[in-house]
Amino acid sequence: MEQTEPPRAKAPPNACDCHAHVFGDADRYPFSAARGYTPPPATLAQYRAMLDVLGIERAVIVQPSVYGTDNACTREAVEELGPKGRGVAVIDEQTSDAEIAKLHDAGFRGIRFNIVSKGGVPLASLETLATRIADLGWHIQVFAQGAALAEAADRLRRLPVDIVLDHLGNGDPALGPEQPGFRAILDLIAGGRCWVKLSGAYRVDRTGPPWAGATPFARTLIEAAPDRLVWGSDWPHPDVNGPMPNDGALFDVLLDWVSDRQVLQGVLVDNPSRLYDFRPNSGTGS
Repeated sequence: MEQTEPPRAKAPPNACDCHAHVFGDADRYPFSAARGYTPPPATLAQYRAMLDVLGIERAVIVQPSVYGTDNACTREAVEELGPKGRGVAVIDEQTSDAEIAKLHDAGFRGIRFNIVSKGGVPLASLETLATRIADLGWHIQVFAQGAALAEAADRLRRLPVDIVLDHLGNGDPALGPEQPGFRAILDLIAGGRCWVKLSGAYRVDRTGPPWAGATPFARTLIEAAPDRLVWGSDWPHPDVNGPMPNDGALFDVLLDWVSDRQVLQGVLVDNPSRLYDFRPNSGTGS
């Protein structure tokens, strides 16, 4: 795994990486047969070492598609992070209320629908699962391409929970922010129940750093709704075809996108605190 380059400036106190994954030993945490890729191990210790270089104290571990609805590996990482950690699970209609309650107690605050990678839970379960998590104050995180988001926008708007969209909304850089899928995202944000992750620049623009094709999407979002944005590294960058991005360079891109210190404080600290229910000063305690 490539050593993290130090960014030109470290993150502010209590900053949060809102999108990362952990992959354990396959003998202990078996992969789903429906997965679309097989990742190498990526441990919590390695992840924490990367965060230290960036100066980030809090983290959200997102259940990857390769584990299906078995959240054991992700849950162990979230529990080890303690007050500094939160989780996003993958569940289906067979997941019991008791299991959901255990995940909540462990620090989980959302569920994910991934319709890009193989092995994700289909959107057919969207409304049913949203109803089951609403009373917990959880959100639904969606990983989908821009066109699919446009098709699902009316359903997402009617849900009784907040929506969090992965990786800048996964727009097509050749079409820019005016494409229908991205306009649908801006409409969802304007409705007051939608958030977007300033993450995955290299998934939007595959030409390499500084991933200039992602910049118009990021800046449009920052201008439209800075209080509804969070940042994520997407470490360890699973299922990437091409050069592996360096997390220091990715953080520098965020600094290029967000020049206002108050907005940066919101994206890295204040917005994640609201979205993921972090307690005050939980980044500096045990």
